[in-house]
Amino acid sequence: MTDQQRQTRVPMNTVPMTTGQAGVISTLATQLRVDSIRCSTQAASGHPTSSLSAADLMAVLLERHLRYDWDRPSLPNNDHLIFSKGHASPLLYSMYRAVGVVDEDELINTYRQFGSRLEGHPTPALPWVDVATGSLGQGLPDAVGVSLAGRYLDRLPYHTWVLCGDSELAEGSIWEALDKAAYYKLGNLTAVVDVNRLGQDGPTELQWDMDRYARRVEAFGAHALVIDGHDLAAIDEALTLARSDPDQPTVILAKTIKGKGVPELEDKNGWHGKALPPDMAERAVAGLGGPSSLQITTALPEPGTPAITPNPRAAVTLPRWEVGDKVATRAAFGAAVSALAARPEVVVLDGEVGNSTHAGEFKDAAPERYFEMFIAEQQLIASAVGLSVRGYIAFAASFAAFLISRPFDFIRMAGVSQASIRLVGTHAGVEIGQDGPSQMALEDIAAMRAVHTSTVLYPADAPATARLVQTMADTTGISYLRATRGTYPVIYGPDETFPLGGCKVHNAGPDDAVALIGAGVTLHECLTAADQLAKDGIKARVIDLYSIKPIDVDTLRRTCLETGGRIVVAEDHYPQGGIGSAVLEALASTNTPELHIALLAVKGLPTSGKPQELLDSAGISAPHIVAAARSLIGA
Repeated sequence: MTDQQRQTRVPMNTVPMTTGQAGVISTLATQLRVDSIRCSTQAASGHPTSSLSAADLMAVLLERHLRYDWDRPSLPNNDHLIFSKGHASPLLYSMYRAVGVVDEDELINTYRQFGSRLEGHPTPALPWVDVATGSLGQGLPDAVGVSLAGRYLDRLPYHTWVLCGDSELAEGSIWEALDKAAYYKLGNLTAVVDVNRLGQDGPTELQWDMDRYARRVEAFGAHALVIDGHDLAAIDEALTLARSDPDQPTVILAKTIKGKGVPELEDKNGWHGKALPPDMAERAVAGLGGPSSLQITTALPEPGTPAITPNPRAAVTLPRWEVGDKVATRAAFGAAVSALAARPEVVVLDGEVGNSTHAGEFKDAAPERYFEMFIAEQQLIASAVGLSVRGYIAFAASFAAFLISRPFDFIRMAGVSQASIRLVGTHAGVEIGQDGPSQMALEDIAAMRAVHTSTVLYPADAPATARLVQTMADTTGISYLRATRGTYPVIYGPDETFPLGGCKVHNAGPDDAVALIGAGVTLHECLTAADQLAKDGIKARVIDLYSIKPIDVDTLRRTCLETGGRIVVAEDHYPQGGIGSAVLEALASTNTPELHIALLAVKGLPTSGKPQELLDSAGISAPHIVAAARSLIGA
């Protein structure tokens, strides 16, 4: 398909760019280049050449197409602008100066400085930034979530614009994003790709092979527009065409020159991520005509109100179970999140395993708020982040082994964004049985504990799961609930509460010789072990550590004092970074007596087998807990 054939859409009724407007945009583009050089040189740090190549693209977008009220960044109908190539922050911040929300002193003198909100890569410390970027391949996937909200939930005509770099098109997450954007007919999403040919360490894979880029984009169902990224009229036409089809996302492939506007740098390798030295910066700025103070006014969005109004006080009736019922905590999650459908702001995303995680039950309760991401775990998390930008309470569920491992960088960056998302990983640990080690999440607790703003929960029965799912809905940050595959007896009544940072203590008495700590499946093993020890005249209290982060330091310290420091921790997880590590870290921060602690965890590579066989083999079943307790007390 030729470039002429690709531009087959009929433009919307947009007034053509006049000669006067073209002059203003040209002046604006020059100012963006000058400011990008000035702030990065002053900081002696940054990515000016990556900013120079995209200056014309962003100047046209800012002056002619972006609809945004800069004084009211939370206005529901504002467009969204996401810099997926977050290293081009000098350009973004120069745009903020051009619209008057960042002044010259802040831009030139605080960029990349300690304490500045103009960080090296954009973060939501700035109210006009939706998500933190800088880990390439994430801005466009996040934008899919924002656009899903616009089309299916808010039902507002705002548009999501994403500036991408050509290097990040090597990331598989970009193609996951385009695939899902096409599947969901997100005509309200446009990616502008700055194809400047040069990456950090030489030419990119496709360099300026624009036709191959376009064929790839079209293969994933998006509309490709190939343009000269320095031709203002061509940019304007492409941005106009991008809004013309409500049912197909657009990718504008803009052929640009890295370092454009500075002849010493244009298309020169070796300048990525390097600020211009003062003498070169002075020549470059002079060659561009010197500093200027052009201030522009972008178009305001049309008035609009989201179709969905959040109702955190909506009546939610959680499911109830009787003590002794056998229920899988994954099934309890499905029932609980379906009950939360009473709140119109709750959304569920599935990774094509909703029939196993039970997330699919939400589809029956609120089909318009259920999104299938298929086996695309990076996009699963990114969509949740994007939906959170629009204020939705998004639960994303999949098997724990894949929910945490594949998209971990997206989870990490959600922490940098200080986003609030809810993750539910099922089928965790050796307890899953015959599927074998490739399916067993044995690292997820460690990974999630390490994430900024995270909450890590591991309920042992259905009522605990339901209560914690309800709590997650109103918990800021990134909350993770670990759920088991098998069915286990209900041990708590329906009115039991499970506050974050708490735990449940069973069988506590003044003569306890040892404490057994478990969570999830191992809590049941600890209870069985305590019963066996009691038959032998050994008193053991059991702690249900359902909240692993935050953790109940006070109860752990008190337990340590009351049992002579004798503690057995059993977990269906590798020992590094798991529950045992969390307990030791908690006790290390307090004045405790000498510890006599046994850490039982999965210390080898599991195999396939029946759940109880695998728990026994890993050394975390009740008999092993009994043996460890006896060893600690010398019995």
